[in-house]
Amino acid sequence: MTIVQSVSRRNFLVGSAAALGGLSLGFHLPLPGKALAADAAPEINAWVVVKPDETVVIRIARSEMGQGTLTGLAQLVAEELDCDWARVTTEYPTPGENLARSRVWGNFSTGGSRGIRESHDYVRQGGAAARQMLIAAAAADWGVPAGECTTDKGTITHAASGRSTTYGKVADAAGRMTPPAEVTLKDPKDWTIAGQPLPRLDTADKLTGKQIYGTDLQLDGMLNAAIKACPVFGGKVQSFDAAAVADMPGVRKVVQVGETALAVVADTWWRAKTALDALPIVWDEGPNTGVTSATIAAMLEEGLDADEAFIGHQRGNAREALAGAARMVSAVYGFPYQNHATMEPMNATALYTPEKCEVWVPTQNGEASLAAAAEASGLPVNQCEVYKIHLGGGFGRRGMQDYVTQVVHIAKEFPGTPVKLIWSREEDMLQGRYHPVTQGRLTGTLDADGNLTALHMRISGQSILAAVMPQRMQDGMDPLIFQGLTVDSPEGNLGYTIPNLLIDHAMRNPPVPPGFWRGVNLNQNAIYLECFLDELAHAAGQDPLAFRRKLMANHPKHLAVLNAVAERIGWDEPAPEGRHRGLAQIMGFGSYVAAAAEVSVTDGRLRIHRIVAATDPGHAVNPAQIERQVEGSFVYGLSACLYGECTVNGGRIEQENFDTYEVMRMADMPAVETIVMPSGGFWGGVGEPTIAVAAPAVLNAIFAATGKRIRQLPLKNHSLV
Repeated sequence: MTIVQSVSRRNFLVGSAAALGGLSLGFHLPLPGKALAADAAPEINAWVVVKPDETVVIRIARSEMGQGTLTGLAQLVAEELDCDWARVTTEYPTPGENLARSRVWGNFSTGGSRGIRESHDYVRQGGAAARQMLIAAAAADWGVPAGECTTDKGTITHAASGRSTTYGKVADAAGRMTPPAEVTLKDPKDWTIAGQPLPRLDTADKLTGKQIYGTDLQLDGMLNAAIKACPVFGGKVQSFDAAAVADMPGVRKVVQVGETALAVVADTWWRAKTALDALPIVWDEGPNTGVTSATIAAMLEEGLDADEAFIGHQRGNAREALAGAARMVSAVYGFPYQNHATMEPMNATALYTPEKCEVWVPTQNGEASLAAAAEASGLPVNQCEVYKIHLGGGFGRRGMQDYVTQVVHIAKEFPGTPVKLIWSREEDMLQGRYHPVTQGRLTGTLDADGNLTALHMRISGQSILAAVMPQRMQDGMDPLIFQGLTVDSPEGNLGYTIPNLLIDHAMRNPPVPPGFWRGVNLNQNAIYLECFLDELAHAAGQDPLAFRRKLMANHPKHLAVLNAVAERIGWDEPAPEGRHRGLAQIMGFGSYVAAAAEVSVTDGRLRIHRIVAATDPGHAVNPAQIERQVEGSFVYGLSACLYGECTVNGGRIEQENFDTYEVMRMADMPAVETIVMPSGGFWGGVGEPTIAVAAPAVLNAIFAATGKRIRQLPLKNHSLV
């Protein structure tokens, strides 16, 4: 099979390093004022740069935050390019370049497990177009038909004449050629670089310390800033006494940042933070001081019984079926606020002059960072630039641009001097954009044979879109609330056919700011649905796997991953002495995922021994990296399940550091076995889907071990004795 793609909407360049001005935007950051200007490159855009030493630099817009996206996308480019993988490296183009060239790199946003699944098409086109241009250059030099030339590992060969050359030798000539109007992409079955478990390209630099993160960045003459915003949501600065810290060592200035925050700028960050802690501040705490976790819970409980709700999925007549049911099962579940808690707190560095604003930042969306820098600086976008840096964790938090806006406002007080802003851990915890709080009431009916005849799932809780992307609301409804529960959606279909079904949402928005948190709404939806299906199975006196299978006849891909984990964990065999099992499945971010957990509970102490995970993402670009992402997602998902909880008191978050916001330790992590089973025909995500099935699989296993249903997370608040 061949796939023909038009590349007329994009331009590609194969050229030498000199053609790009000799600058690298990857691991070696540009000096202030020395960034690659839009007019410094040729008219056609640089996707692939071949250097004289045959190094292949692949320029990729998506952000790297530990998920391996840069390596995976580079594999796809290199596959179509037929280059030597051992000579491949990557670097970021800048958002300013992207805008100056009509966004030829596409979307800079990296989130929603979209890095590869939304970029694979055009990055492959870039590699294929570059290969054709290189061949055309060599063929023109030799005076032979391009169709008679072949490529392999960066070498072009014309077998009939016995001639060969390398990409580096013809790169300049290729860069002057017109890109082909169409390219033929390889069939995935013929992949030799893509589809392979290759080591990540950034591992060595991380191990040696060469990798630069935002907190590492040093620029000549740089000042440092620490910041503190009103800890009560909706509050602002009432007054402060800058004179009280003016004479402290290294302090340059106290800067008010908007209405809500104060920053101290000093020669070192620690001196800035020390002065900030000593700064007398009076906060106007605003209208939310009476908000607590209890008042929020009451708001959500009211939503469970509300008459008005947005309908996300409806089939048959669930209300009528429930009203006439002889056998009914009902339960209420809850999911608390969660913090992103990235290991690297929010940070950014800015250099402002009246003519230009430059920002160096670990960001999940370089173009959004550029827009924030332009707005905060008051300069046109074409007089601003953003240089992306690898992220020390993202999980959705670094898609928000509050810290970029702050650093530009501070830097404007020091024209011509770079200023680096680093949030303290406490500030990072108190000023988050939290996974929203929700409750879910599920009611189901069973007939005399134990078949599920009706299900009503009412979700009451916060909308992320209403807070951060209201333009994506649909007639007042937040469609993202229903992740994994919809029908005919490539993002996440419900994997069960239920005769009478109603899934709806009563929107209730407390003043705690929500944000996209790894896995987003798929997390609680999987817990609510998969744990309640277990409840129904036990109420019907049926095996949980067999009960699900009856509902999944029309959902073969969902069933395939569920069967895979059941078989691997030995569901039909007795568990080892003292151990018990649970399972769960769902579809999210375009992929089908399932998990089966094996646990023991001794004297009330839980031990998770083993989790088997299966994922069908359609195509597997790097199976080894998929395995690592599954393991990492389970760390995140189990941390939330066992420990994660942000509570509210007096309108502020109570957890300020890792002593009160716990995460999984290595000693607590189970053995994780990953089954990667791509079925082809679609491109699904990897980094987020499996996080959703970790918690329900464990919770169902806990019930099997103890007979206790845990319906309100986190687990630390419950006794298993």
